Amino acid sequence: MKFISIYKSNKPEGVPPTQKEMEEMGKYVEKMLKSGVVLATEGCLPSALGAKLRLSNGKFTVTDGPFTEAKEIVGGFAVMQANSKAEMIEHVKDFMNLAGDGECEIRQVYDGHEG
Repeated sequence: MKFISIYKSNKPEGVPPTQKEMEEMGKYVEKMLKSGVVLATEGCLPSALGAKLRLSNGKFTVTDGPFTEAKEIVGGFAVMQANSKAEMIEHVKDFMNLAGDGECEIRQVYDGHEG
């Protein structure tokens, strides 16, 4: 099964990781890519560089960042392979132990075989 994990850090937005954190995360990501569990992963730049689009009744509204609800700011994502949701949860726990306080939303990717 394929999943996407969306990470939202409790750190203030724009606070970069330390050199040690970068090295530890780099080793972890490399190991997980080689194992085939992680298929793709990226961090996100601060929301000040982003925008939100909303479509309502055929009309688009575009709002430039930064966005105020820091707890809702996506810090990064990973597309991962796991045999079950329980296995995916264990992988994400390992990641979060390195990434630090925050939350990850896990969503299974639709492949036409569910349900």
